[in-house]
Amino acid sequence: AVLSTRLLSPLWPTLAPLCRAAPWQHRGLSSPSGPGHSLNLRGIFPPLSTPFSPTQEVDYAQLEGNLRRYASIPFRGKRCPPPVSMQAPARPLPTTGAVWQQTGNLPASQGCSAPRATIKLTVSMAEAGADVALVVTPCYYRGGMTSAALVQHYTEVADASPIPVVLYSVPANTGLDLPLETVLTLAQHPNIIGIKDSGGDITRMGLMVHKTRQEDFQVLAGSAGFLLASYALGASGGICALANVLGAPLCQLDRLCREGHWQEARNLQHRLIEPNVAVTRRFGVPGLKKAMEWFGYYGGPCRAPLAPLSPTQVEELRGTFSANGWL
Repeated sequence: AVLSTRLLSPLWPTLAPLCRAAPWQHRGLSSPSGPGHSLNLRGIFPPLSTPFSPTQEVDYAQLEGNLRRYASIPFRGKRCPPPVSMQAPARPLPTTGAVWQQTGNLPASQGCSAPRATIKLTVSMAEAGADVALVVTPCYYRGGMTSAALVQHYTEVADASPIPVVLYSVPANTGLDLPLETVLTLAQHPNIIGIKDSGGDITRMGLMVHKTRQEDFQVLAGSAGFLLASYALGASGGICALANVLGAPLCQLDRLCREGHWQEARNLQHRLIEPNVAVTRRFGVPGLKKAMEWFGYYGGPCRAPLAPLSPTQVEELRGTFSANGWL
């Protein structure tokens, strides 16, 4: 894993043994993998689940525990949990400084509606030790989010951000997809280095890779369900919720694809599709947290208004993992 010493400082005495990393360039990330890349995003990043206590406060001790368990998995880095509201300032987190998510007033994937607020949050996260700002689309006024408006928003953020920016398109949550022409325009900005695309349109992702091949721009799959297809078309890596649960198999899939073992990769991908659907579209965050517990991680309670799974849903979730050979 890629470790940021500024983020780890509060827990450095206990976490120092986990930080046997190479002298990475650019505040914690490795040197480029190819011509032109100023910051390498190749590989698997888990978007860390935020652990809550029974009183619904962020449980940093449990976060530390999960990080200890994740240390044995060859993740490229970890996307840090975002602050749960604009009123909760970013604080140094006991985790890696790889990719941060921008949020608005909800603990879900929602961007700030104005560039000024997004910039403020990005600067705060950079000061807390983040290496990259993962900025989701401003969707509250999505009816007015034309291509021109989105280009202006992201350009203002990227111009002011002290750290590189990765675009984040997650239409299932925001109801807004970044148009392809918008992505291609923004890819030319020197401080916009990639996109996490969770939409699942493989044709679109392939065009992004193809049309930006002369740019310093990397495409990341936003879901484990289409990770193999993304790699086949030239994606750099993935930021996948399922990595919180099945991190080692996702890293294995990454390795198989890079080494050209496509039949083995396809067999593994098939076994990951149903579990991925279960912890994303089907049962969402409550399903993800429950599955984490079966694999030795702390999932813990969900924060309201999300509700825990019913006993029937828990059995359905367990059956999905069992049917694919994971339990």
